[in-house]
Amino acid sequence: MTQKNSEILLGKNIRNFLASFGEFTYFIIRFLKNVFIPPYEFVETKKHMDELGVKTLPIVSVTGFIIGLVLALQSHPVLARFGAETFLPSMVALSVVRELGPVLTALIFAGRVSSGIGAELGSMRVTEQIDAMEVSAIDPFRFLVVTRVLACTLILPMLTVYVIFLAILGGFIAVILVQNSSLQLYTGAVIEAITFSDIIPGVGKTFFFGFIVGIVGAFKGYNADKGTEGVGKASTTSVVLASLLILIADMILVKISLVLWPN
Repeated sequence: MTQKNSEILLGKNIRNFLASFGEFTYFIIRFLKNVFIPPYEFVETKKHMDELGVKTLPIVSVTGFIIGLVLALQSHPVLARFGAETFLPSMVALSVVRELGPVLTALIFAGRVSSGIGAELGSMRVTEQIDAMEVSAIDPFRFLVVTRVLACTLILPMLTVYVIFLAILGGFIAVILVQNSSLQLYTGAVIEAITFSDIIPGVGKTFFFGFIVGIVGAFKGYNADKGTEGVGKASTTSVVLASLLILIADMILVKISLVLWPN
């Protein structure tokens, strides 16, 4: 490939990226405009919350318990080397509440939900169901997109709190295995270590993560190309883009939380 062809290809990729970024930005603005305009689809939003929460519950349950268990088992030898085994419950609780619980739950949620939304809306797009709704004087954006994004935004914090609880429980099981401790000592150390300045940033940022998962999946599915290949592409790219944006958002939100709630 010659240098000229490389420059042409690079320019094309840049134009495609800027066009996609502009479309995604417009999609977000359109959502923000519609979410505050009645009528509100409360029943449909609640239905999606139930579906997303129930279907994601088994995998996040296993993940949450294993996070706390493995974190405590891996950290104990390091802390024991410095004679700091008593800090193990506090370290597990803080790590899970501030970072591991919210981020890992969001990534699992993205893999399970964002791909599902992308595939579902993509299938409706290629089979012209969305076009049929528009012809029938039904706003498909409000009914299909707004409800799903709201459901993701509201359900992920609840799942995160549940995962944090299971992770702390998993940490307790690990502490029993490696130390001669009791539930009272463990819970006392956890309660003493965690403050509202730890809980608010950790759980609060999952609202943004849930919004990312929902809006990315809806954007990719709602604008899917024609054909089954477009549905598969929408599903795959939804997971990749949502996971990447979650990590970028986490980096930004961690910095903001450190400014607002300094240790």
